[in-house]
Amino acid sequence: MAVETIFYIIIAGVLSFALALFMYGYKSKQSTKFRWIFGVLRFITLFSIFLLLINPKFKSETYTISKPKLPVIIDNTSSISELNQTNNVLYFLEQLKNNNDLNEKYDLSYFSFGNNVSELDSLSFSKKNSNISKAIRSIDELFKNEKAPYVLLSDGNQTLGNDYEFSSAGIKNPIFPIILGDSISFLDLKIQQLNTNRYTFLKNKFPVEAILVYSGQKEISTSFNVKQGNSILYKQNISFSKEKNTATVTFNLQATRTGLQKYTAQIIPLEEEKNKKNNIKLFAVEVIDQATNVLIVSNISHPDIGMLKKSIETNEQRLVTVKKPADAIQLINDSQLVILYQPDQSFNSFFKELNKQKSNTLLITGLQTDWNFLSNAQTTFKKEVTSQTENVLGYLNNNYGTFLIDDIGFNGLPPLKTRFGGLEILSQHEIILEQYVDGFSSESALLATSEVNGKRDAILDGEGFWRWRAQSFLLENSFEKFDDFIGRIIQYLASSKRKRRLDVSNEVFYYNNQPIIVTAQYFDKNYVIDSRASLVIKTTNKETNVSNEFPLLVKNNYFKVDLNTLPAGEYQYTVLVKDEPLTRSGSFSILDFNVEQQFLNADVTKLMSIATNTNGKAYFISENQKLIDALLIDERFQQIQKSEQKVVPLIDWKYLLGLIVLTLSTEWFLRKYNGLV
Repeated sequence: MAVETIFYIIIAGVLSFALALFMYGYKSKQSTKFRWIFGVLRFITLFSIFLLLINPKFKSETYTISKPKLPVIIDNTSSISELNQTNNVLYFLEQLKNNNDLNEKYDLSYFSFGNNVSELDSLSFSKKNSNISKAIRSIDELFKNEKAPYVLLSDGNQTLGNDYEFSSAGIKNPIFPIILGDSISFLDLKIQQLNTNRYTFLKNKFPVEAILVYSGQKEISTSFNVKQGNSILYKQNISFSKEKNTATVTFNLQATRTGLQKYTAQIIPLEEEKNKKNNIKLFAVEVIDQATNVLIVSNISHPDIGMLKKSIETNEQRLVTVKKPADAIQLINDSQLVILYQPDQSFNSFFKELNKQKSNTLLITGLQTDWNFLSNAQTTFKKEVTSQTENVLGYLNNNYGTFLIDDIGFNGLPPLKTRFGGLEILSQHEIILEQYVDGFSSESALLATSEVNGKRDAILDGEGFWRWRAQSFLLENSFEKFDDFIGRIIQYLASSKRKRRLDVSNEVFYYNNQPIIVTAQYFDKNYVIDSRASLVIKTTNKETNVSNEFPLLVKNNYFKVDLNTLPAGEYQYTVLVKDEPLTRSGSFSILDFNVEQQFLNADVTKLMSIATNTNGKAYFISENQKLIDALLIDERFQQIQKSEQKVVPLIDWKYLLGLIVLTLSTEWFLRKYNGLV
């Protein structure tokens, strides 16, 4: 408390005493007894009031002991059980929980991981993918401001994500890996990787590439083959040695019938092999009898065109042709969709033929678009423009319901360039992206779709969206989300199917180590999206007749379910709307492939490397007591005494107000009781 405050309190005490003395000591008519009582009560009242006016502040200090954090990160994937390490992990966790010295020094917390990281609930060792890099980064994000060692229990075999050996280099806290498994090398043959197209066309040949790996010392000979059913479609003899331990086999297979075609690739195992599950890989190709032909027409060169072609053709069912207007007229009839990029007067003859055939179109406009010509050449879109240009952003319309659209972060993508003016859409339409300029809505569409009498059209009023794909890659480390966005627009425009109240979308086949996503969209009788509905999907395994039922969860303007709990097999499904006579049925296949079964031993080198990079130390699971002892004596991690100082003003002390009320009430009561009031 400041000296000045103490001085004020002394003055307040003297003044309170003087006033009380004056009121009850100077010419007072009460008896001596009452003068003393009333004087003391009045002194307390006045002094308390003066204290509240001075409002002195008191400091209080509390001390707490903060333990260093000790997160334990556990690999919950099936490779741990394949290496027979489950009991070792459970035993080690019991040791950690029951070690009093360790728990007294550290604040332990437990996490498990597969694809993602979560707080430990229970261990099943059944996760189908391991992302060690993501696990380490997620834990570091939680504890980066703490002085905390990380204990990682894993075999070091990662199947998803960035290389954790390099991504761990920026982590400041030390990592102590517990190596599950050993470093003994076993003789082994495996199919390391198998690459093929997801789709091909009937009567075409499609390429297949298999990367084969051998671990061993002696020279061996074996064979590699590909079967469909009981028929061997391809076979090749292969030799390996200690020096020549890899082989890449490339060949072509003939697509002889449409539909989903399943194949089995196998490298014949040796008798002494310990793990024979990694000698076989299943793969599938969907054979289609025709492609979706997309025609891009433009009289100029622009990066948008190349980006569009690349993005659309990531779906192997689509073929893109780029032509100038004069050369494109004869291709209109063979195209399911025509993309018009910045039309000008050179499109005059092309538009006449296009209007005759009533083809579906995607119109993309920009700074080089001749809007005077375009407004007269078609009757759907119109824009009065000036010579000024503007940069525009797109904000997703969450109520868009024609087809499914995910928000890929549109409002954070680079702006597009367009001509200043208001876009008019002269037919019934829905806006996908609303146009924003300088953070304000222009009440105009940036991207919209229209459908009249079965003819579908769309417009994107801006150029430079090649930057969108590049930015999406920087954000997601993948083009997948952006290409899926473009793909859904193309799928809608290239299709002539009528809109239905219940639409269901799924892949023809899935691998069981990947998400098995089925999506649905439901509309009420007025064709307005209804997210209040309750949708379920019933699946039936064709071989075992086992049925399951799963609810579809609402996400934005559609319903979604992940069926990754289903085992491999052939499935029929039906999606139902509760309390509505609406259903949609279909089928899909789940191919059996467990990447976690491909490993023979732990990746000791990488686990030791991340320990070295972060000033930690790696231990084998048999050395777990050494780790506990090392953590106990490690002087880098000490308990910290923290002090917290609080400054409390007297005005916050409610008891003083109660004292004032009490003294005044007591004085009044005594006066009243004795007839002095």
